[in-house]
Amino acid sequence: MAVHTIKMPDIGEGIVEVEVVAWRIKVGDNIAEDQILADVMTDKATVEIPSPVHGRVLALGGEAGEVMRVGSDLVRIEVSGEGAGEAAASSSAPAPAPAKQAAAASPAAPMRQAAVAEPPAAAAHSPQDISLNDKPIASPSVRRRAWELGLDLAQVRPSGSGGRIMHADLEGCAPQPQVLAGPVAVQVKRLAADEVIKITGLRRKIAQKMQESKRRIPHFSYVEEVDVTELEALREQINARWAAARGKLTLLPLLVRAITRAVAEFPQVNARLDDEAGVLTRYSAVHLGVAAQTDAGLMVPVLRDAQTLNLWTAAAEIKRLAEVARSGRATRDELSGSTLTLTSLGALGGIVTTPVINHPEVAIVGVNKIVERPMMRGGLVVGRLMMNLSSSFDHRVVDGMIAAQFIQAIRAQLESPAMLFID
Repeated sequence: MAVHTIKMPDIGEGIVEVEVVAWRIKVGDNIAEDQILADVMTDKATVEIPSPVHGRVLALGGEAGEVMRVGSDLVRIEVSGEGAGEAAASSSAPAPAPAKQAAAASPAAPMRQAAVAEPPAAAAHSPQDISLNDKPIASPSVRRRAWELGLDLAQVRPSGSGGRIMHADLEGCAPQPQVLAGPVAVQVKRLAADEVIKITGLRRKIAQKMQESKRRIPHFSYVEEVDVTELEALREQINARWAAARGKLTLLPLLVRAITRAVAEFPQVNARLDDEAGVLTRYSAVHLGVAAQTDAGLMVPVLRDAQTLNLWTAAAEIKRLAEVARSGRATRDELSGSTLTLTSLGALGGIVTTPVINHPEVAIVGVNKIVERPMMRGGLVVGRLMMNLSSSFDHRVVDGMIAAQFIQAIRAQLESPAMLFID
């Protein structure tokens, strides 16, 4: 028998410390060589740390969410047999393999974080071996659904590989509605107990970047209402004619076209500010960040050279980027380098929002939901489809008049959509 200590490896690029996002093992587990020990996150990427030996886990070097220095003790493993003779007293883990999720934010693109996937259980366990007293293993969407159903995941028997709880497992445990003979009882959904949740991984990165943006940038917001009745009519006509052959258009590609054409008139908003060096860079190309909500948190994949894309190319690329972001397959290049950001909550977009600028950019365009409202046109009250643009700007770089003129240029195109196609 021998004790093998695995050190936190040098991940490269000058990284001196990393955050342990999730452990894939626990004390007492028997692990195999090359089995993943933990997911760790740096400012550059999320990576998986494999084991160089097989044996039994004696101790872990820290807790999930803890920041550890390169070279510190990561895991202590008891090895035996041939492994004991071959293993050194201590070593660094092999070069970490890139995780199957997206790259994390670089300092120059703060909101492009990695989507941290829920780790599978250690390979030594099968679904039948998992005790209901163990910490449940489930994806964020499964956890959310369990909360909606009022289920305790610890009481749900898993059917997925490695003891993972699947959506189907929840449905089988969902309480059946009861028919009450007397007055209907009011059921109020509530947690079984107070929850204390440590902010770790991607959620911590998002919190840090949002705080950084608000701390460093003097925001001001500008809201304008837009009559999109004609735009929606045009979109419906386009889809009726070409959806089968070219794909269905949402509002986003039309917004992208309006924004990029307005940027040509107001290049001040398509810029990034290095406030430490006192340098503002205005970009000739529009690399448009399109904010996407994922189970792991907000991510901003980048629609590169958006000014060169036609409606269907833009639509296809927006869809592809959203899919890779939500599935955790986006690359670092796909999540960095934006020069301006478009954010939308879709049908849930509310009437007014105050979006936070994606530092070090200087502007963000926010889209609110479309609602039908009574409006005066030619002395008559008529129903029109109205949508607000709620946008924020860095007041150090963009003056209020420039911001208003930029949004008005977008509005003019959306309200008279023929202008989108006239050069």
